[in-house]
Amino acid sequence: MSMSKEGSTLSGLLSAFSISVSLGLQCGVPLQTYIDKFSMYSFEPSGITSHQDIRFAKSIVDYIFRWMEKEFLNKNEEEIKTGEICQDCGSLMVRLGACSFCKNCGTSGGCS
Repeated sequence: MSMSKEGSTLSGLLSAFSISVSLGLQCGVPLQTYIDKFSMYSFEPSGITSHQDIRFAKSIVDYIFRWMEKEFLNKNEEEIKTGEICQDCGSLMVRLGACSFCKNCGTSGGCS
């Protein structure tokens, strides 16, 4: 992530925060947990955005986590409605035509 007019302190904090969130997600912290904690987190700068679904952000952190919710969780909910669980690794399988495909381990199934 890069911001205009950032100082070394702000840059370092944003970098550390980004790494921390990334490590948490990789170690199994659900994205929804981060969204619940950081959406609507309020500090300056705040204001109107150009995103059609997020018209106003209370802070940069608020915007990022609300964007992540729109980008990742809404898509996963759509996949869950049509997906099945992988027998090999337990992850969600995605429908590809007549077959299902596991994004995690590559297993395919349900092909006719």
